[in-house]
Amino acid sequence: MENIKNIIFDYGNVIFEINFKITQEAFSQLGIDDIDAFFAHKGHNSLFDDLEISKISRTEFRDGIRAAANNPNLSDEQIDKAWNSLLIGVSKGNHDVLQEAKAKYRTFLLSNSNEIHYDWIVDHIEQQFGISNYDDLFEKAYFSQHMGLRKPNLNIFEQVIKDNNLNPAETLFIDDSPQHLAGAKKAGLNTLLMDKHPEKLREFLEANNIL
Repeated sequence: MENIKNIIFDYGNVIFEINFKITQEAFSQLGIDDIDAFFAHKGHNSLFDDLEISKISRTEFRDGIRAAANNPNLSDEQIDKAWNSLLIGVSKGNHDVLQEAKAKYRTFLLSNSNEIHYDWIVDHIEQQFGISNYDDLFEKAYFSQHMGLRKPNLNIFEQVIKDNNLNPAETLFIDDSPQHLAGAKKAGLNTLLMDKHPEKLREFLEANNIL
């Protein structure tokens, strides 16, 4: 891509595979009804947004799941297992792809996440890849629960731009969610919709003349 000097990557289903349907089924098995309204890719109960910006604690989130399931006896472990079931893992070779991108551009990670998922992911990348954090793969990694902000709201993009003195016209944002791209465009960023499985990240970047 011409004139692009910086890339901001989303995480889920760009680098790291996630599967919402698995968690929908897991929540259904816990006793939650009307799961498409409660938890889906494009819309969900406010519990999830609140957890992603640390407006509520993981304890309050679990209590919210118990209330939604009408089952006060659900254990923390049962809830965390259901919630984390959407986390599949980093697709093979993607860390190498990120290193190549970092050698060519200033690169950043911007993810809507939460404490429960973050702990699982940190353990996953350490156990599977010997990586303790993402400092070696990006100039900086941003997670919503640390910022108190979330995509697609304009302010999260503005903070990343300001923190790193980025020129939006020279910055590309890659995400698998159209609603997040809409927020990025409001901040003046160039955008690309990740429409491939994350295992095809290299193919996607090459097809778009990024690598």
